[in-house]
Amino acid sequence: MAKAVKMMVLDGCPHCRNAFRMIEELKQEHPEYQNVDIEVIEEQREEEKTRGYDYWYVPTFFVDDVKIHEGVPTKDKVEAVFKEAIQ
Repeated sequence: MAKAVKMMVLDGCPHCRNAFRMIEELKQEHPEYQNVDIEVIEEQREEEKTRGYDYWYVPTFFVDDVKIHEGVPTKDKVEAVFKEAIQ
């Protein structure tokens, strides 16, 4: 079973949109990533869910509450989140 993944985002963030595109591409290329459930948290609407998490930039990914990536995503960095989640 995959580890819990949280993704902090902001509506309208171009880097977040790119990250979502990369997530979909990676799930298409790697069927084993399909089972990774990513809880998307919009930090302005769901501020209470961001308490206790240390980050400044979005998108930020946490796997089992450990920060794996923060800021401008690349496909390799997003894949590192998936790899950590399925370990």
